[in-house]
Amino acid sequence: MLWYILKRLLASVGTLLVVLAITFFLMNAVPGSPFITEKSTPEQIAAANAKYGLDKPLIVQFKNYLVSYCHGDFGVSLKMQEGTPVTDILFHQGKFQLSIKLGLIALLVAVIIGIPLGCIAAYNRGTWLDGFLRVVTTIGVAIPGFVLATLLLVTFAVKLQWLPTISGSLDSFNVYVMPIVSLSFYYVCYLSKLTRTSMLDAINQDYIRTARAKGVTTKSIVIKHALRNSLIPVITYIGPVIAGIITGSFVVESTFSVPGLGKYFVQSVLARDYTVIMATTFVLSALVIFMNLVVDIAYKIVDPRITLSSRED
Repeated sequence: MLWYILKRLLASVGTLLVVLAITFFLMNAVPGSPFITEKSTPEQIAAANAKYGLDKPLIVQFKNYLVSYCHGDFGVSLKMQEGTPVTDILFHQGKFQLSIKLGLIALLVAVIIGIPLGCIAAYNRGTWLDGFLRVVTTIGVAIPGFVLATLLLVTFAVKLQWLPTISGSLDSFNVYVMPIVSLSFYYVCYLSKLTRTSMLDAINQDYIRTARAKGVTTKSIVIKHALRNSLIPVITYIGPVIAGIITGSFVVESTFSVPGLGKYFVQSVLARDYTVIMATTFVLSALVIFMNLVVDIAYKIVDPRITLSSRED
C-alpha cells in the first residue's frame, strides 16, 4: 500500500512538472513582452526584463520558477497589479475562494439533481420518460459550456431581463443563477447518465433477483439495494469533478464577469502577466492532480488488488 501511494505521488509530481513546462514554454513561444506599451522604449523594456529576470535563458527562468514554488513564493505580478505578490492576488483578494464557492455550489446542484434523474430514468426504463431524459442528458453532455453560458446570457439577461448581466461580487441570489446553471448543467447530465447505467447494471445482479423472489417491493429494491451499489462509480467520478468544475469556470466567469480565479487567469493571459499565468496554472493543476490522487488511493483502499499496471506489484 505504501509503495503504491509513493508511486502515485511520484507520478503526480511528474505530471505537474510536465504541465508547468508546457505552459511555460508555450507562453514564451508567443512573440512580445508584458512590458510593451505605446510609450515604452527598448531601454525601458530591457530594464524591466532585467529587473524580473526575463532576460535570462528560458531554462534558467523555468528553474527559478520551480525553486520559488518549492519555497511557496509565486513572485509578483508583472503587469495587471504590478509589484503585488501573486499569492495576495490569488488567495487574499478572494479570487480563489470565489471560484471554489461557485464550483462547490454547482457541484452540489449537479449531485442533488443528476443522481435522482438517473434513478428515475432507470426505474422507468423503456418508457417515454426514460427516453426523454436520455435525449436531454445526451444533449446536455454535448453542449459546450460557453455555448450554454452565451444562450443563458442572451435569453435571460439581454432579452427577457430577468437576471443581471454582470455578476460582480455575487452578493445576491439572482447573480448566482446563470453561472451555476452553466457550470452544473454538463455534470447534471453526465451524473444522470452514469447513475442510470450503474443502476441498470445493479438491477440485473443476482442479489436483486433474490430480493424480488423474497417479495421485496420495487421501491425498496431501488433505494436500499440497487442505488447503494450503483453509487460507487458515481462517487468515484465526483472526486475529479470537484477540481474539474472549478477549473471549468474560466469561460463562465469571463462570460458573466464573475471576479474569480478563472476570469483573472484569462485576463492574465491577455495581458501576458507571466507570473500570474504560471502561478494560476500551478494552483489549478495541483488541485486537479491532487483530487485524482485521492481517488486513486481510495481505489486502493477499497480494492487492494488495484495496481498501477496490469501486472502485480
